[in-house]
Amino acid sequence: MANYVTPTSDKKKKVCIILWFVGFFGMFPFYYWYVGKRMGLFRVITLNFFWLGGMADLIRILTGSFRDNVGMPLRE
Repeated sequence: MANYVTPTSDKKKKVCIILWFVGFFGMFPFYYWYVGKRMGLFRVITLNFFWLGGMADLIRILTGSFRDNVGMPLRE
């Protein structure tokens, strides 16, 4: 029998969702800085692409396709 291990980030999905809500529903991307991505400043200047980027990121976080700065999926 094979035991498969999926590598995951040390960042948690629940914390990322909380930071999404704290940042006025994704307009201020505190969750980007939490996972270590550098696009956070650009997203602050554009208000996270007028809130559409924040909604898209929330969907990606909930479905599990949001990744940290090294490309690992977030931990449950």
